[in-house]
Amino acid sequence: MYIYLAEEDDFENMPKEIYNTLGIIEFSMELEITPETKLAKEDTATVLSNLKEHGFHLQLASDESVEAIMARIAANKNK
Repeated sequence: MYIYLAEEDDFENMPKEIYNTLGIIEFSMELEITPETKLAKEDTATVLSNLKEHGFHLQLASDESVEAIMARIAANKNK
């Protein structure tokens, strides 16, 4: 999993339910992303939109959506 942040080390906008499940977080790289940037596994427009709107973007290793992950976390929390 990769986490794109709008501001370095700024996890304030990330839902605590997600942040608390991440475990050890390691810095990987700093990128300047523009609409012309080609990303290997993500749609650049989606990443930029999420950074602007939410302050972060998650790149998941699987095809499971963030919504599905959040629903699973909520269901496990209610058990």
